[in-house]
Amino acid sequence: MSVRVALSTVANGSMHHRDDPDDPQVLKNRTEWLRTQGLSPDTTTRVVIEFTGDDYCRYKKVDPAEYGVNMYGYDEFPADALVTTTPGHALFLPVADCIATTIYDPEHEVLMLTHLGRQSLEQEGGVRSVEFLTREYGTDPKKLQVWTSPTINKEAYPIFKLDNKGMREVFFEQMARAGVKSEQINDHGGDTGTDDQFFSYSEYLKGNKPQAGCHAIVAVLTD
Repeated sequence: MSVRVALSTVANGSMHHRDDPDDPQVLKNRTEWLRTQGLSPDTTTRVVIEFTGDDYCRYKKVDPAEYGVNMYGYDEFPADALVTTTPGHALFLPVADCIATTIYDPEHEVLMLTHLGRQSLEQEGGVRSVEFLTREYGTDPKKLQVWTSPTINKEAYPIFKLDNKGMREVFFEQMARAGVKSEQINDHGGDTGTDDQFFSYSEYLKGNKPQAGCHAIVAVLTD
């Protein structure tokens, strides 16, 4: 078993509309981009973060019963990460500054796609994502393989509650505390704040980018 990870860009269109989960253009963009990856929304589940309350470390196991959930709108299925052991079950996460993080346990053939944004990182979301896999599947953190999406630079978006560190900096610190080897992390390294290939919501709010869209990560187990 292996993992395939793909990242959309601005050229593929926005993969999420914050104010309209049923935006037909967004749904079309998702379908068309997934098809270029040999995937379908009908065998994909979208991670939906609910920015209410005070818990940003909610993790949910999914299986084929959740195929298509949140792909054609919002089905009231909030979670900060999804986990699957089903080959061919794609996990999909739109982001626009936060770190969409793919975590694969090759020993137990478990795939997690976790949203590590400011709120999650403030709650040790990187550590807690790995701890969930260890608790539920017996995962050895040292054997994990990890992929990241681009994220925004520290100067444009410091995390005030974490000594003004940047998201990437905090991410690597939390992966280290969780026991993940740095050489097992495939860091994209891109900067959503300055790279026009990617959306940035914070730079849009500052007037520095023209659109408030989201690019997306999709990850899938393959035989």
